[in-house]
Amino acid sequence: MEAKKISVIVPVYNSIDCLEKCVRSLCAQTYANLEILLIDDGSTDGTAALVDRLAKTDSRIRAHHKENGGASSARNAGISLAVGEYLAFADSDDYLEPYVYEELMLSLTTENYPVAQISRDEVDEDGKRLADVCIPPKEEWFCDSETFLKELLLHRGDCSFCTKLFPREVFGKHRFPEGELNEDFRLLVEILQEIAGIVILPKQGYHVVARKTSTTRTRTKDSFSRVFMDIVENADRMQRLVDEKYPALHAYAIRFNLYQRLDYLLHVPISQMRADNAFYRGVKTYLRRHVTDTVKNPYLTKKNKVYLLLFTATPKAVRQIHAGKMRLRARGKDTRETKS
Repeated sequence: MEAKKISVIVPVYNSIDCLEKCVRSLCAQTYANLEILLIDDGSTDGTAALVDRLAKTDSRIRAHHKENGGASSARNAGISLAVGEYLAFADSDDYLEPYVYEELMLSLTTENYPVAQISRDEVDEDGKRLADVCIPPKEEWFCDSETFLKELLLHRGDCSFCTKLFPREVFGKHRFPEGELNEDFRLLVEILQEIAGIVILPKQGYHVVARKTSTTRTRTKDSFSRVFMDIVENADRMQRLVDEKYPALHAYAIRFNLYQRLDYLLHVPISQMRADNAFYRGVKTYLRRHVTDTVKNPYLTKKNKVYLLLFTATPKAVRQIHAGKMRLRARGKDTRETKS
């Protein structure tokens, strides 16, 4: 087992306050035959120098510097540089338990599974456990590709590449789409079409750290992440894929499409809810054409359906009410944090 090298690709950008903890957790892995690729994506805060210093502390660490191009660009650079027979990924602000790569490799080499996934949890910057986004299975579970797609459509599956170990050949010509913010989802769906499935291990060995960024703190009423448009576009791709290859998942894909558009409408700034905004217009048109699906789809919650129907009828008014509720909630949270 030790003969097989794992290349762990870590895109790094302005991570001076958290990178060292991530790298320490990688160096502490009980599976020792690692190549740790730190891909500095044009950092401006001193992280580049930290990457070079870390590379001197362990012969398995390789530093690479490139112009800023985003996480997907950094990951793709890492794939090109990697020499390992297996590929893994980690985000620079997260950390892993020591057993993760040993157990993932054991699943791939002894059971001959195509891809292995460890379960994950989420913690805040102080290490406090947050609610699970993905519920781990109670025991090891081989999830065939169609079932994994269904889990993704129900927002129960884990599309993160950071929790998985891949044989290098799985990627083939596949690369992360650059210029998108929902890149893991899109690439994983491509790969799932070419493999039998993914084995999911129950231990929550990968820790996602939820950080308060300066971008969040300085958010204005007109701030809007591109991710909320990307998730709608990915939902449309999923609908086409399901209709072509997985017709049994049709109702799940409709649910996914409606849910992703609801997420968009809950976040789009009111200032962008205009007749000359073609993307916003398209979202409204989709909801109006799928009122029956909204009412009858068994995989939407009652709350989902109410919000969708309200947005279909009076989108701007509903968005204004929701924005007001969010402001009140944020003020209440700030007050509680100040008192504590």
